[in-house]
Amino acid sequence: MNNPFDESTLASVETLLADTDQLLEQSYPGDTGARQPIHTVYVPGDKYTPDLPAAWGHNAVVAAGGLVGLSMLATKLDLAEPQRLAELVAQKLASEPIEDLRIDFEDGYGNRSDAEEDAAVLAAADSLAAAVAAGKAPSFIGIRFKCFETPTRARGIRTLGLFIARLLSHGEPPEGLRLTLPKVTTVDQVKAMVLLVQKLEQAHGLEAGRLHFEVQVETPQVIIAADGTHPVAQLIHAGEGRVSSLHYGTYDYSASMGVAAGYQSMEHPVADYAKDVMQVAVAGTGVELSDGSTNIIPAGDPENMAEAWALHARLVSRHLARGIYQGWDLHENQLPTRYLATFAFFREGLQAAGTRLRNYVHQISSTIMDEPATARALARYIHRGVTCGAVSAEEVAELAQITLSELEAIALNRSHA
Repeated sequence: MNNPFDESTLASVETLLADTDQLLEQSYPGDTGARQPIHTVYVPGDKYTPDLPAAWGHNAVVAAGGLVGLSMLATKLDLAEPQRLAELVAQKLASEPIEDLRIDFEDGYGNRSDAEEDAAVLAAADSLAAAVAAGKAPSFIGIRFKCFETPTRARGIRTLGLFIARLLSHGEPPEGLRLTLPKVTTVDQVKAMVLLVQKLEQAHGLEAGRLHFEVQVETPQVIIAADGTHPVAQLIHAGEGRVSSLHYGTYDYSASMGVAAGYQSMEHPVADYAKDVMQVAVAGTGVELSDGSTNIIPAGDPENMAEAWALHARLVSRHLARGIYQGWDLHENQLPTRYLATFAFFREGLQAAGTRLRNYVHQISSTIMDEPATARALARYIHRGVTCGAVSAEEVAELAQITLSELEAIALNRSHA
C-alpha cells in the first residue's frame, strides 16, 4: 500500500505546528527542579532580626513541650511514627526552623509615615545582609511591599526600590531572594512589576533576569476578568519568565467574595475554586503554587492550643493532598504542626512510592505497571520529602534502591543512565 504521507506532508504539519512547538518550549518548560519551600512565614517589617528564625524554632519546641511533647502532639493528631516524627521535627526546628521568610511592609506592617517606613525598610535590608553574612538567613527570604492600587502604589514602589538598593550596597543579592507583589488584579500590574525589576537590574548592574517575584492572588478579578478570561493564567506568561510563584491570600480573597468573617477559611468552597484555577494556570510552567494561611493561632490556654494545632495540621495535610506543597505560617506556634503534618505526608506514602519506583527503575514485575509520567510523580514526591528533611538518603536507597542523584534525575525527567 502507498503511504499518502510524503515529505511535503510532514513539512506542512511541521509548519502548522511550529507555533505550538514554540509555545510548549517557552511557556510550558515544566518543573525547573528548583527547591520549593514548604511554607512562607510573614513577619512585620520592623520586627525582623537575624536571630528571629532561631528564636521561632526554640519557642516552637518549648510551646510543644519538647521532644516528648512533639511525640504526644503527633499521637493526638493520629499521625504514624509519632516518635520518629518528633525526632525529625525537633531536628528541623533546631537547624532550619523557617524555610522561607517574608519581611512584610504590607498588611502585616500597616500604614505609617513615609519617614518611619523608610527607616524600617533600610533597617530590614541591613538586618538581612547581616543575617546572610552570619549564615543565619533562611534559604529563601525577601519582602512584601504595598500593592499597585492607586492609594498605595507610590509607597510600595518606593519601599521596593529602597530595600533593593540598601541590600545591594552590602554585596550580591542572596540566592533565595524573593519579592512579593500583593493584591494583583490585572495583568498590567504584573507588566508594571516586570518594568520595575528590569530597571532595578539595570541600575545596580545585575544580570538581566536575576530578579523574580511572586504574585499574590487576593482578588476575584484576577481569577475571572470582566471579559471571562483568566488573568491569573495570562499574567504568568506576561511576566516574561520572572513570575516565580502564585500565592493564595485567604482573607482578602474571601472578603472580596462576600464571605462572612466567621466562615473565611483555606477550605471554603470559594477558596477551593480559586486555587483550582491557579493550579491549572501554573501546570507545566515551572511556576510554584502556595496556599494561604489560617489566622487561628495555637496560643492561650491548652484547649485552644490543641484545637488550633489540630486545625492547622488538618489544613496543611489537606493542601498537600491536593498537590499544593506550600502554605503560609503567621505565628511561631504553627511551626510544630507545619512540620509534623508535612513530614507525615511524605513519610506515610514512602514505602509504597519507594517500592513502585524500585520496580519501575529495575524492571521488577509487580501488580502495578507504572508509566514514565507516574514514575516521575513518584520520584518527585520522594524528592520533595528528602529536600524538606522528612526522608533520608538511606531510606531512599533501601526502598527504591537508587541514589539521590538518580532520584532527582527521574523526578526532573533528566537522563539517569
